[in-house]
Amino acid sequence: MKILSVVGARPQFVKLAPIAHACERAGVEHIIVHTGQHYDPMLSDVFFDELGIPAPDVHLGVGSGSHGEQTGKMLEKLDGVLMDYRPDWVLVYGDTNSTLAAALSAVKLHFPIAHLEAGLRSFNRLMPEEHNRVLTDHAADLLLAPTQVAAEHLAHEGLAERTVVVGDVMTDVLLTEVAQLDEAYSPIAAELGLENGTFSIATIHRAENTDDRERLASVLSSLEQVDHTVVILAHPRLVAKCAEHGLTLGGGNLVTHPPVPYSQLLATVRHARGVITDSGGLQKEAFLLRTRCTTVRTETEWVETVQLGWNVLVEPGDALIEAASRPRPADTDATPYGDGHAADRVVGLLQERAR
Repeated sequence: MKILSVVGARPQFVKLAPIAHACERAGVEHIIVHTGQHYDPMLSDVFFDELGIPAPDVHLGVGSGSHGEQTGKMLEKLDGVLMDYRPDWVLVYGDTNSTLAAALSAVKLHFPIAHLEAGLRSFNRLMPEEHNRVLTDHAADLLLAPTQVAAEHLAHEGLAERTVVVGDVMTDVLLTEVAQLDEAYSPIAAELGLENGTFSIATIHRAENTDDRERLASVLSSLEQVDHTVVILAHPRLVAKCAEHGLTLGGGNLVTHPPVPYSQLLATVRHARGVITDSGGLQKEAFLLRTRCTTVRTETEWVETVQLGWNVLVEPGDALIEAASRPRPADTDATPYGDGHAADRVVGLLQERAR
């Protein structure tokens, strides 16, 4: 059997790692296509090296652009790739333009599609990620839901027969990586001379927080006013938008730092006072590491993190400042994201259901 994975952004590389290892264990041929949607080495190459992922078989080198331009370039190139490899399954991940482009190419060429992380919903149709995930779910032949809540969303849309709850593959890789870390060491804290538990880690990159100058200025001003040090990992999109809007990144209690490898991120989040983010993946990683999270959005796909008290949704301003300084929530032993063996279930299902 032949599985072709299409990835293009940092969260997808993390999800790819356990799938690649599960394919190897099962003796399944696995082709990796990198669209080049994220092409910064710290957001791409470093993850392949660090997580032991084989080098991509194909690199499309698409780069940045508008949503339509980027998706169109991917579609143009993916058609030829799929016809060359003729996989039994096209496996797509999450909710990026790479996800949608691969799903569209596969459905038009009649290759079966499996969508990993299917069924997540923000119910905010202003988000490009929401367009991508909804359209991909309705095009896919097999919907690999990470949680029961995701499966319920798919059932509500009439897709129950295509849905299987497999757990969350990011939980697989996080548990593997954390087991290999020095329990006490926090790389960014050590570099900046901060004590564990005294700082927050921040990431801001989504369009709804960065495209509008006034909103981005409000987010940055709020981070500067948090009552402890906030270290923001400066995603290339954030740096570019600050330059475009004439905004200074850093000041007050806000300190900037380049993006870091995945293991360093986990090691630092584990010892941080909190996380402040608009990233979906980091909300979940913070929960799994039992670090309180403040999410600068009006909704989240990972509702379990909010329901269990470890995540708070806020708008920029006083709400963000107050939430970032709130006490640590009560401990929980809940495991809504699975047992760390989701990738093996995924590969097993694809083997069982290959046409």
